[in-house]
Amino acid sequence: MEHDVTVFESCRPSLLALAYRMLGDLGRAEDVVQDAWLRWERSETMVVAPAGYLVKTVTRLCLNELDSARARREEARSDRLPEPVALERTVLDRIDTLDRVSMAFLVLLQRLTPDERAALLLHEVFEFDHAAIAELLERSEPASRQLLKRARDHVANERRAIRVPDDVHRRLLRAFLAAAAAGDADAVARLLADDAVLIVDAGPKGGRFGRVRNLPGPLLGAAKVAAFVAAVTPQGAAGLETRECELNGQPAMLVLRDGQPRTAILLSVVDGRIRFVFMQADPARLGHVT
Repeated sequence: MEHDVTVFESCRPSLLALAYRMLGDLGRAEDVVQDAWLRWERSETMVVAPAGYLVKTVTRLCLNELDSARARREEARSDRLPEPVALERTVLDRIDTLDRVSMAFLVLLQRLTPDERAALLLHEVFEFDHAAIAELLERSEPASRQLLKRARDHVANERRAIRVPDDVHRRLLRAFLAAAAAGDADAVARLLADDAVLIVDAGPKGGRFGRVRNLPGPLLGAAKVAAFVAAVTPQGAAGLETRECELNGQPAMLVLRDGQPRTAILLSVVDGRIRFVFMQADPARLGHVT
């Protein structure tokens, strides 16, 4: 049976966005979407609604991937961050509202179970009803509703960030980095929300910042975050350059050594102050930033 590649390509951005949000890794998401195409191409069954079929196929493939031993080990790490990506603005506009690919939202998704993640995305983004979600997840309809409720409650409790104008976001980012580079803990603290959180992902083997070892997990509280950042940043600045860019639809800063990305720094801003500082410093997860 011949399958229309044009239909698949029209669905690709939304499929890629779904897989990326499920997995937090663009390379793996691309592989899943390609696998979904190959499965559809090989299928001898007439598909009446290709878009829905492809969404279901991608979701199942993502759930299988998240059930692997490697994925379970990765997701168990409290310092693990999704892979930041430099997506074209046109692609971001097509796939969804920008805040739904922000690092803050992806981190929230990562804290959900795979089934909760799937239920939330399928219902909120793709408008699947409970019966369809229950069938895909092989659960009863009441269980599907409970999954969605738990996911919604979790997101509602933690997702306080709203989309702020890029100029405000960029101003806070520049001020934060300037204060950190100067080693001024008080200046850093004034930019942070009281309940600020710093998450540094240096990969499963960890790493060092100057003479300080990588954090074993998230650092909580403005005073602790400011003290750590102000103490560590000046130590590791030698030989590094910085470049402003846009990652996950928001202003970000890329730290480079010899032209190669070493760290991507992203923020989540709430009420004019920095709520989350995300530092992705795992070289294996910086392949899609430029």
